Amino acid sequence: MKGIKDQMAQPVEKSMLEFASYDSAAAEKAGYSNYSYWGSTFRCFLKNRVAMGLLIVLGVLLLFTVIQPYLPGQFPANLVIDHPITGMQMMNVQPQLTNVVETAEKDTVLIVTPWENEEWAAVSNLMATIPARKDFTVLQYGADFCQVEYDGQTGYVKNDFTTKLKLPDDYEHTPYQAKSNYAVKMYTTPREMTNNKGNELFVKKSSLQIREDGTALTVERAELRLLPDTRAFLFGTNNAGQDLWAMVWSGTRTSLTIGVVVALFQAVIGILIGVLWGYVKQLDRLLTEVYNVIDNIPTTIVLILISYVMRPGVSTLIFAMSITGWVGMARFVRNQIVIIRDRDYNLASRCLGVGTFRIIFRNLLPYLVSVITLRMALSIPGAIGSEVFITYIGLGLPISIPSLGNLINVGRKLLATSASYQLVFPTIVLSIITISFYIIGNAFADAADPKNHL
Repeated sequence: MKGIKDQMAQPVEKSMLEFASYDSAAAEKAGYSNYSYWGSTFRCFLKNRVAMGLLIVLGVLLLFTVIQPYLPGQFPANLVIDHPITGMQMMNVQPQLTNVVETAEKDTVLIVTPWENEEWAAVSNLMATIPARKDFTVLQYGADFCQVEYDGQTGYVKNDFTTKLKLPDDYEHTPYQAKSNYAVKMYTTPREMTNNKGNELFVKKSSLQIREDGTALTVERAELRLLPDTRAFLFGTNNAGQDLWAMVWSGTRTSLTIGVVVALFQAVIGILIGVLWGYVKQLDRLLTEVYNVIDNIPTTIVLILISYVMRPGVSTLIFAMSITGWVGMARFVRNQIVIIRDRDYNLASRCLGVGTFRIIFRNLLPYLVSVITLRMALSIPGAIGSEVFITYIGLGLPISIPSLGNLINVGRKLLATSASYQLVFPTIVLSIITISFYIIGNAFADAADPKNHL
């Protein structure tokens, strides 16, 4: 024991000592274990099944919005679709899963309309029109169609005699002479093979045996289509003859572009000004006065004035929404920083020599992620809602640029008509986007709060 004490009492040479360099990262590591903020955040978020389900739905919707124009069988969004024979716009066609309107069984006689196309033939079963007050012979009475003879031709007419035709008392005893107070259409088959506007349908020529007299006989069960095309109007068409399916997804891309860009502008500007506002005490009074001035001007007035003065367009709407939208973000960021900037762990970091930016990004920013995430998640549907409002009052995007605002504005005028689907589909897409962003934003905000981490 005495030898050990003597050894310890001897002086230590300076060459055996060296100064330890300061490492700010190593200094802070002494204060906590292997805890990962972002790892804990994502683990908390993944536990919310509703938010995860909506995140998947929203991701699929956003992905489909991007790739939709490149999928096969898609109409261009702004294409006005005309009937190839009549040239009339295919407007207000009801939603359908296929454009097959009728099927003609084998050996069905059809009337061919002259039309130059190598693959498709324009057909109908309308063989003649019996003028008003012209006599014709009813050969066989039927509940829906009656077989008649007129001008040497035998065909079928619709059974609506109670309002159009003068009939004998025993009308089921045929044959007898009848006449109509109105013109009556005579068909080759006991049903009407035309579209809802009475125009020709289209069938592939490979399914027909075309005769020289202008008629054709089906050689197999044939599909009669609305257009010489296999594409269907899944969401119907609008009152201009445009495919609403393509219009909705093009409008969703436009509205989401506006929403995302506006949210990014609001986040970048709001966080930058909010951090300076809350952390630099000398700027607090100046930025508070700036905030009071801007916040007292109604956002709606700003949107209306800028949209009225500038040319309508996507860039105009983005500028109008961004010019004052950062104020709310900056205020929330400033309030959060004021609350936590002088807490003990921030003071300890300063005493250890940690730089200002490191304190902001490592100590302050984690507490701001929840607020920033929630604000950005709500900014996107909020911007889309503002675009819908501006379009509603006539100052939004021109009608040539599809957007959810334009589609909803047009559809609301047709709510009480058979074309109400033009409001239903864009409203459903807008509702999915709005609800998903709100719930996902709230869930991620809760998960990003360090108080919820274990």
